[in-house]
Amino acid sequence: MRRSFLFALAPLALLTACAAPLEETDPVDEPAPSGDYALRLTVDRGDGSAAEEWTLSCLGEVAGSHPDAGAACTHLSGIEDPFAPVEGVCTEQYGGPQTAHVTGRWAGQPVDLQLSRTDGCQIARWDAMGPLLPIPVGDQPED
Repeated sequence: MRRSFLFALAPLALLTACAAPLEETDPVDEPAPSGDYALRLTVDRGDGSAAEEWTLSCLGEVAGSHPDAGAACTHLSGIEDPFAPVEGVCTEQYGGPQTAHVTGRWAGQPVDLQLSRTDGCQIARWDAMGPLLPIPVGDQPED
């Protein structure tokens, strides 16, 4: 009896999950670039200012709202797999409150990358993105 009760609840749980309202996740006014080398970036300086949002397309003609699209595309094309996971032991250090979210496609593969500066690996990954993340990172307050 108990097992049949659980099976009866499963469709209800699925319907409830599917009926949840969708959040607006596409605040950039311009259409997202499409193709195998197209990205959308949301970068938060961590200083209380509004997050900055850009698009970037690097296939054929460089396009998008990124402030230095040409340099970003050139830099990314020179890295074998710019969105590969960081491996190894990470130092425990804080590099700042900046965060970024990069989504889209690169070399035909989906990209959904969260970046921050919360440890040594994340700082190195942020810095390796070069002109893709043209947010100056200033001196951090001393403890």
